[in-house]
Amino acid sequence: MDLTSSEEILINYSITFNSVGKNLEYLQIPLTHIQSATHDFSNEYRIANFPDGYAFYRAELEHYDKENPSSKRHNTVLIKRYPYGNKSYGEKEFLTELEILSGGVKHTNIINLLGFCFEDSEMILVIDNFSNGFLNDYLGNLKDKRVLNWEKRLKICIDVAHALRYIHYEMEDQKMIINRDICSYNIGLDENLEAKIVNFWWSVFLPPNQEDDALYLDLMGRNYYIDPEYKKTKRESDVYGFGVVLFEILCGRLAFDPIYKKESDIGLAHVARRSFSTGSLEEMIDPIIKEEIGENKFVLNRGPNKDSLHTFITIAHQCVAETQDQRPTMKVVVKELEKALFFQVSHCSKFS
Repeated sequence: MDLTSSEEILINYSITFNSVGKNLEYLQIPLTHIQSATHDFSNEYRIANFPDGYAFYRAELEHYDKENPSSKRHNTVLIKRYPYGNKSYGEKEFLTELEILSGGVKHTNIINLLGFCFEDSEMILVIDNFSNGFLNDYLGNLKDKRVLNWEKRLKICIDVAHALRYIHYEMEDQKMIINRDICSYNIGLDENLEAKIVNFWWSVFLPPNQEDDALYLDLMGRNYYIDPEYKKTKRESDVYGFGVVLFEILCGRLAFDPIYKKESDIGLAHVARRSFSTGSLEEMIDPIIKEEIGENKFVLNRGPNKDSLHTFITIAHQCVAETQDQRPTMKVVVKELEKALFFQVSHCSKFS
């Protein structure tokens, strides 16, 4: 049988994950099925269209059950369509993401791959549905961020932190992944507002015993989330991007909001560091959170507890340190965020 160019690429592409050497045919979904489910990618089914050209669609689609390849399931899924001819999100990025998501990455806070399509000029991943959109939708005021009280914001942060700790330290066979694109656009929220890392297109995989070596890679990522020491990419590069997300959640604004760009070309991270050092960071906190606090600060049972806020702000500031050796590991970050949640839950229980 003659192979299509797409099939040849899949076969010839250098597989770096040992566990991905398996046959992925059972995950392939014909393009005609996806076109039919989305009415040929109609805007009616599009839930997100990013400036870089890639888009997400929500539709009912029959796909193979990853846990039981001999059977099929029919349910609501998200269809992630890569743009054709895009330099940032092309063939290499699509195949990298396919490798990672099909190669043993399994965590409740990482999106699950259900299938893929690689036909003609189309590059598509079919993933779990997350019905509450992306974190940036709330911070960008496309959705009402009032639904995200302080406790819910803490839980979203902890979800992402658990996922990062997993890919940095807890994968099977001591493998490790550096995501390289941790930002609010890369965090999906499901029906329970549980957070999931969505994109792995710029990720790099490190085999065992190489975890502390820096990778000298081309600049990738979104300007306002990029590690200042990106030229020696390590796990600490993800920590920095996550730190920016922590401050976005605290302040209720995206990192590149004009209010921050007026003060710094690199946006929120620089402004937050400076405000922390001058003791004025509290002025940057999301007014919605301040409303929860009330006139006498930190007294309302629904608002942030003082110790919770202090713990959160301290670890967020450490994450966006300008040098990698000053940043905490994700193990430490998880511990501190869970401590912040403990303070908050304990505070609320006193008033319940």
